[in-house]
Amino acid sequence: RSEATGVGRDDAARPRVALVTGAAHRVGRALAVALGGRGMRVAVHFRSDPAAAAETCRLVEAAGGGAEAFAADLAEASAPGALIRTVADRFGRLDVLVNSAGVMVRTPVAEVTTEAWDAMFAINLRAPFFCAQAAAAVMPEGSAIINIADLAALETWPAYVPHGISKAGVVQMTRALARALAPRIRVNAIAPGTVLLPEGWSHADAERLRSTTPLQRNGSPEDVARAMLYLLDADFVTGETIVVDGGRHVRV
Repeated sequence: RSEATGVGRDDAARPRVALVTGAAHRVGRALAVALGGRGMRVAVHFRSDPAAAAETCRLVEAAGGGAEAFAADLAEASAPGALIRTVADRFGRLDVLVNSAGVMVRTPVAEVTTEAWDAMFAINLRAPFFCAQAAAAVMPEGSAIINIADLAALETWPAYVPHGISKAGVVQMTRALARALAPRIRVNAIAPGTVLLPEGWSHADAERLRSTTPLQRNGSPEDVARAMLYLLDADFVTGETIVVDGGRHVRV
């Protein structure tokens, strides 16, 4: 390992292993590639798009890491634990878990159904908890878990109420797991703001968000990746949620 602390840099003779859930697309892909840049072997989780997962693997390898894709539907109750066990068995270890898989569906209060609620919480909150639970059973001392929350955890978005509640749960889960798993495993979270627009949003939507952001720009998945790498290196930080939003959470 090229640094004395953290889990972000690796010994070439014994590369560390990271699992990134939801790594086939969007922010998850950027996180996986950044870990590849640290020389890690990356387990690229995907649900239903093997071609996209294969492209993520290619990018991880181009960045300097190793990669293999693993399919799992994390909405199934048994899938998180099975995924962790499969990755740990395949690579012989697991040092980093990044819970990135999530769903964001527009659900105004009057339109929320129990089915939509349960589906959202299964992916956004239940799956990362049970991934973390299973990972904690196999991770060595000095490992790290990073949960991807959302700015919606800290604000109130009337059209995304269940989503916001689920992501607020991720923030509290991060604090609770950090306490429960210390000192052996550090647990932190990242709450991104506008780093990618939801599918179907327009250029006008992007401009509206940019103009109401204190730093006067929208972010990128790489902004989230840089926060992740900081948290991997910061071995005196646990239980924290880093907001990566250009200052939107402090606007009037």
